[in-house]
Amino acid sequence: MNGKRDYYEVLGVPRQAAAEEIKRAYRKLAIQFHPDKNPGNKKAEERFKELSEAYEALSDPKKRSMYDQFGHAASGMNAGPSGFEGSSMNDIFGDIFGDLFGAHTGSRSRGGQRRGRPGNDLATQLDISFEEAAFGTDKTITIPKTISCTSCSGSGAQPGTQPETCKQCAGRGEMSFQQGFFAITRPCNVCEGSGQVIVHPCSDCRGSGRVQKITKIVVKIPAGMDTGQKLRLTGEGEAGERGSPSGDLYVTVRVLPHDFFTREGADIICEVPIRFSHAVLGTEIEVPTLEGKVKLKITAGTQSHKILRLKNKGLARLGTYGRGDQLVRILVEIPNQLNSEQKELLKQFDEAGGDTAHPMRTNFFEKVKNFFG
Repeated sequence: MNGKRDYYEVLGVPRQAAAEEIKRAYRKLAIQFHPDKNPGNKKAEERFKELSEAYEALSDPKKRSMYDQFGHAASGMNAGPSGFEGSSMNDIFGDIFGDLFGAHTGSRSRGGQRRGRPGNDLATQLDISFEEAAFGTDKTITIPKTISCTSCSGSGAQPGTQPETCKQCAGRGEMSFQQGFFAITRPCNVCEGSGQVIVHPCSDCRGSGRVQKITKIVVKIPAGMDTGQKLRLTGEGEAGERGSPSGDLYVTVRVLPHDFFTREGADIICEVPIRFSHAVLGTEIEVPTLEGKVKLKITAGTQSHKILRLKNKGLARLGTYGRGDQLVRILVEIPNQLNSEQKELLKQFDEAGGDTAHPMRTNFFEKVKNFFG
């Protein structure tokens, strides 16, 4: 049996945690248990390894999806050196070392220069109808966000010009300082680690390489979504700096109430009132479903709140196959206003032994009689 702890438990986050929440949890714990802060502490070292393994699995959407489906068994399903698809941990530790040693090193390209910051993630809420949640749909949303400047292609430099090599750091993007036995490297304060300076800024984005724009985005809603569930649109967040990746857009779905359907998982519930006489004698009624009306037989003697099931008339099961059922709850209406003829007929029914036709009532009073002995 695999003795590893659940990765979500290791990081102390819920299974539905967003990527940013997972990252924050890892950063906090990695700083606490980093070996450089706990010299000679074997428990801290093991805890740090456990945290790094959990974060490597949950920070990548593909690895996280496989872990959610197969647990620790997913570690044997890819060709990477750690069991999952092999990926560098440099980006993981880049943020941590900045917190440990007081200077953020940033992400660096192969040439040693610091890349711009990735774009921020965005979040929004999308209201959809009950039918759209049932069958899926495409919805167009409009959000303000930062995009790459089209005039300068995100470089920040005026069209026709190019960023120039920073003279302070000679294009390296960093400066090194000797302090005793230690060599300390920090981002260049002139070019902010990019290795380049913009002498002639773009007039549209003022040198930032990004502009604000109202953007329309098509969101594909899969069949079976429920209120509170989220969709992640990779790369639809804000644009990154100097060609760095864009952030993601998280869309939280809210399903609007329906006039007569409610929901329990993939099943839907519909309450249908029927007349007292129809419940007694039996009848056939028309029942609304998501795909139109169907006929439903009501047997004689049907009691109020009885549940009748329509197979496969519910919602799609999100992420799997099949559909739920539609549950029809029968509500027997008791008349509250009777004319003299109706009253007389009911009296005749009662006098003819109407109580014998009510087993629940008969059983109840029999139990009460036995209880009081």
